[in-house]
Parts: sequence; C-alpha cells; structure tokens
Amino acid sequence: MASILAQQYKEKFVPAMEEKFNYKSSMQVPKIEKIVLNMGVGDAVSNAKNLDEAVAELQLISGQKPLITKAKKSIANFRLREGMAIGAKVTLRNDRMYDFLYKLVNVSLPRVRDFRGVSSRSFDGRGNYTLGIKEQLIFPEIDFDKVNRTRGLDIVIVTTANTDEEAHELLSQFGMPFTK
Repeated sequence: MASILAQQYKEKFVPAMEEKFNYKSSMQVPKIEKIVLNMGVGDAVSNAKNLDEAVAELQLISGQKPLITKAKKSIANFRLREGMAIGAKVTLRNDRMYDFLYKLVNVSLPRVRDFRGVSSRSFDGRGNYTLGIKEQLIFPEIDFDKVNRTRGLDIVIVTTANTDEEAHELLSQFGMPFTK
C-alpha cells in the first residue's frame, strides 16, 4: 500500500513546485530522501537499563529496530570511554518515512503544549531540516504510565533540495506547521 503522502507528492506537490521554481523536468523537483530519528542517552554511562528503555521507545515511535550508537572519543569528565553505547538512531525511508511524517505533522506536533509551529530557521543551508523534540510523550504509541523519565529526540529530514527555500516549500507542501 502506497502512502497517502507519497501519492499526494506525485500528484499535487510536484506540479506546484515545478510551477513555483520553473523546473524544466519533474526530476528536478526536490524530494524527501530519508528521516533520521536520533535519541542521545547520556545517562546510559551510569545505567545501561536507560539505553534499553530508549531503544524500546524509539522502536515504538518508528516501527523499526534502532541502531545503537557508540562514543567516538573518551571524555574523562563524563566518565565516558570510547566505544560505550550512548544513544540510538533509526533511518526511515520510503513508505515508513512518509507514514512517520504524516503522523508527526497531523498527530504528534499538535499534541505539544503551547504549540505555535516549528521554527523556519532550522535548515542547514543545504536543504535539510532538523527538529528537536523535548519529550517522547507526544507520540501516540508511547504509554504515559510506562515512561520512567522523559527523553528528547532529534528528527532530521534529509531532502534533495539545493536551497533552504526549496526545502521550506517542499515541507510546507507536506503540511509542516512552520511559524509565521
């Protein structure tokens, strides 16, 4: 089953973007390549169980098994050694990516308290967008009663856009609620 957003992208967003940016071919229209969810678990240094909980939550949110990330350098002040597990990440592509984006825009972000939209300044200059979420409780899959502590996560939306303006327009088409 093809995703609703993937279908809308082909039928509505591509012609609209071609018209706005005067592309000669529909292949020039930027698209979303992947979405990376990253959860850093700094307290995993002292308690490895925290990392297991974070991995389980990330798996619920994404519907895919996370990869455990390890420290690249040893930092004595943080009691951190090279190779210690300190986080988890998931890379979503194709239908899972579109399903996650749909869920993020239409279900999760509206659940944030005092939500006024996401910042338009979080583009990196090459058309990629980064969104930080302070607590994982905004996702409907997370059971509030089973969470022992709130953790934030980063969501990076990687696009094929060359400029931030193109990427902003693309994400706006997908319904990303940018602040005015």
